[in-house]
Amino acid sequence: MARPPNEPDEIEEFLRRAEREFGRRPDLPEEPPLRPTPPPPRPVVTYSLLWVIGMVYVLTSILSGSFFQPAFPVLVALGAKVNDRIANGEVWRLLTAVFLHANLIHIFFNGYALSVLGPEAERFYGHGRFLALYLLSGLGGSIASYALSPAPAVGASSAIFGLIGGLGIFYYLNRQALGEFGRNQVRGIVAIAFINLLIGFAAQGVIDNWGHLGGLVSGVLIGMALSPRLTMDLRFFPPLLIRRFPAQGWLWAMAIALVMMVLVRLVTPA
Repeated sequence: MARPPNEPDEIEEFLRRAEREFGRRPDLPEEPPLRPTPPPPRPVVTYSLLWVIGMVYVLTSILSGSFFQPAFPVLVALGAKVNDRIANGEVWRLLTAVFLHANLIHIFFNGYALSVLGPEAERFYGHGRFLALYLLSGLGGSIASYALSPAPAVGASSAIFGLIGGLGIFYYLNRQALGEFGRNQVRGIVAIAFINLLIGFAAQGVIDNWGHLGGLVSGVLIGMALSPRLTMDLRFFPPLLIRRFPAQGWLWAMAIALVMMVLVRLVTPA
């Protein structure tokens, strides 16, 4: 049996050949140009944090006379987390410790993790919310370390664990809009956090895992306050993805920061 011709395809092909040969009909409206997709915003906050961390490490290296491992007294002088000094009123050390690093390997791994996680988190949260997520997660990690670990500590690891928590809660809150991709991301981030915490607890005395855990929990809490909520507008084709931020997100973030500062006054250092 003969296969019937596909008439619509044949007509389309005939019209294309006629247009190539005779030109476009003058009475037809011009096709509007495709709307260019705007490029994603540059992660300027991530790059700025990397520069600050790098310059602080160079400063500690110059003052120590060693590029590979800054001297411990220099780190203490510049703001390492030292429980006795924090208890005596130097609470600023809870934040300055996030910008200091113990050696070249330490800053390399933390800088690499920030360069990988930072742009993604900054694109989702926006510049201001991303900076709040980073700093408050670092502060929360330092408070947990202050309460549970007597050892001095430095490093951006607690803030980076906060980015993991912030990304995880973003994908969890938007798992319906993002579908299977969002659910896969949640599972992957949970696995990454679990493995890193397990490694930290297996290396007690070398890694400040309480700081990591505090940063992770802080990142989840700050993320719940500041993370955008995505919805699908099905009136358009393809459906339009709409990003909305919680109306009182900044108020909740400020409340969490206030609770952190109250905890510093209430807890007894390890």
